[in-house]
Amino acid sequence: MTMAPESDGQLLRAAARGEARAFEALVGRHQSALLRHARSLVGESGGYEDVVQEVFLRLAQRPPELPPEVEGDAERERAHLLSWLHRVTRNCCMDALRSETRRKSREETVAARTASTSIDGGFATVEARDTRTAVERGLEKLPPDQNEVLVLRLIGGRSYREIAEITGKKIGTVGWLVSEGLKALSRDLAPLLALSDSPASEPRAARLRGELS
Repeated sequence: MTMAPESDGQLLRAAARGEARAFEALVGRHQSALLRHARSLVGESGGYEDVVQEVFLRLAQRPPELPPEVEGDAERERAHLLSWLHRVTRNCCMDALRSETRRKSREETVAARTASTSIDGGFATVEARDTRTAVERGLEKLPPDQNEVLVLRLIGGRSYREIAEITGKKIGTVGWLVSEGLKALSRDLAPLLALSDSPASEPRAARLRGELS
């Protein structure tokens, strides 16, 4: 008689007792789904494998507690753990996207300091850095829901449908959150949009208006 595979709850409890094979079984069972989730958020070159490694590190360090009402029910144990794993994956991806934005900002800062003394080229580099920094700061001020969808939209380049699938929100809700977030960003970036009419300043204003339209 073939024995039924251990449930996620059984594996979690065994892993908590220090049984390495139980933790390895959890990784083998759920890794593929988490890799697909992370790749959909940060892209092929966004370090999605590192994100999933971080998720399993958190699982090892602070595993979720299964509510008493789901213990012993393999399907509900699996659903509870999957919900936790995908939530942590999404959070780690958002952290990775923000870190990537900050990294690029730092690289642009270094590039600006070491660039040639060309006035036009120097202005363009500083301009891009200032815009990115302003947008990043504006995003951090938004409510969590608006912040999340705009990071996915503006930084992650995801479609509304992809954002809806990732966040579990309806497409209409995603659209509303994007709209409200962009309105708030426009208000925060008003000082950058209200630039002088000089030939050097107008292109930046036009680009910003395009990004926020």
